[in-house]
Amino acid sequence: MKILGITGGVGSGKSRILYDLKKNYDAYIIEADTLAHKLMLPGNTIYNEIVKEFGTDILSDEKPYPIDRKKLGEVVFNDSKRLAVLNNISHPLVKEEILRQIEQKKNEGTTDLFVIEAALLIEDGYLDICDEIWYIWVSKEERIKRLMKQRGYSREKCISIFDSQKPDEYYKKYTNYTINNEKSYENSSKQLKARLNKFLKNGIL
Repeated sequence: MKILGITGGVGSGKSRILYDLKKNYDAYIIEADTLAHKLMLPGNTIYNEIVKEFGTDILSDEKPYPIDRKKLGEVVFNDSKRLAVLNNISHPLVKEEILRQIEQKKNEGTTDLFVIEAALLIEDGYLDICDEIWYIWVSKEERIKRLMKQRGYSREKCISIFDSQKPDEYYKKYTNYTINNEKSYENSSKQLKARLNKFLKNGIL
């Protein structure tokens, strides 16, 4: 089993690549954000640590009082120090669970390709875990169009998010391959297939 990392900025269409990997190549997919949300449910370690740090004001009013992600987001969005505290709580525990699942899948022998998707894949130290990391690239203007249409973000919010993320050059420096995801699904799928074929020829899978 080999481990592939997928990373890219918000609005780059990483979900499109993950869909392709799952549907056409039977990859086992873990999305770090989705996993974090599960681990933030009441009773889990991340939930307890976050409530301890940020207080009960971030909780929903309805039982079993889950974390209201909108409220939490308002607390950390424009406060880099508070965001760092949140990340320092959640990211190590998410990574711990991912490593547990990697070992589980290796022991089961049920998949040849284990895929980890995370925006902070490089920053969180997955370079030593992944056999290869791909960067999903889309121009900033196209990402703004997508985010405004799909999520209702303002242009200013998009730019603010981009400014908080690493530049393209950083990702390209630390990743093994870049997929241009700006055009059609078919175009991206061809790039993906070509890279996976190279994996196969090199005995990666």
